[in-house]
Amino acid sequence: MPDPAARGAAEEASAFSHPAVAPDASAAYGEHPDQVIDFYAPRGGATRAPLVVALHGGAWRAPYDRRHLTPFVDFLARRGFAVANVEYRRGSDIPRQGGAAPVAGRWPETFDDVAAALDAVPDLAAAHLPQADTGRIVLTGHSAGGQLALWAAARHVLPAGSPWRLPAPPPLRGVVALAPIAHFGRAVELGVCGGAVTELLGGPSPYEERSAYTDPSALLPTGIATTVVQGREDVDVPYQVADAYAEAAAKAGETVGLTLLEEVGHFPLIDPSADACAVVAEEIAQLAW
Repeated sequence: MPDPAARGAAEEASAFSHPAVAPDASAAYGEHPDQVIDFYAPRGGATRAPLVVALHGGAWRAPYDRRHLTPFVDFLARRGFAVANVEYRRGSDIPRQGGAAPVAGRWPETFDDVAAALDAVPDLAAAHLPQADTGRIVLTGHSAGGQLALWAAARHVLPAGSPWRLPAPPPLRGVVALAPIAHFGRAVELGVCGGAVTELLGGPSPYEERSAYTDPSALLPTGIATTVVQGREDVDVPYQVADAYAEAAAKAGETVGLTLLEEVGHFPLIDPSADACAVVAEEIAQLAW
């Protein structure tokens, strides 16, 4: 059996080996340089196509931006989707002493941006991507972006008083979350991404209070069709995190689809050269078309 760490490194290298793909159009949803959305038109001349809104991962840390997701985004465009690739503010660019990774996320800017971007998508898509059918939006995200996708779909069930709360469910066909950090408690237990969850929320002290506003497993049921795609061999976000989220959903009376892929790790889900990426596209299609 292959060494899990070696498998993961090889899968990551493959996913990051593809050149970045330039968008067909870009638009700002705010004044900060990271408040931007890139749009990709469906290949093949479609005049009206479902819109996939994509949120990249990278443990909410600044060195990982939307560019690494562009080969996956282009893959979806070649499958006939219109795509919006969202950027948002993340943590520090500067590694800490001792070689530790940069800080994960900004509170509350990371969530401010995702909420603002999703609110702006319909109008920006109408202006910059006329092929997009904004009546058929599917939200997807990978890893930390999967957490943000699940959170964005749950804004109507946020606690009262939250600045991000919506008065009604967002207009989505559904969510396809890819290896998401979907259950904060389980992720903290497992030390996912070097303690990134705790850092995202500003440290141990405010964790309990802020997790009630941000942990997807605490924001259930949503009433929005949700599918999680997860590799069983994932060493970055272990499948136990997805299992815990699905269990929390079941306890809340909601069914979440869980597609568990054997002999697949973290990165094949967004690697156009991997079979797992085709599975992801099919899961999105099931909700979109």
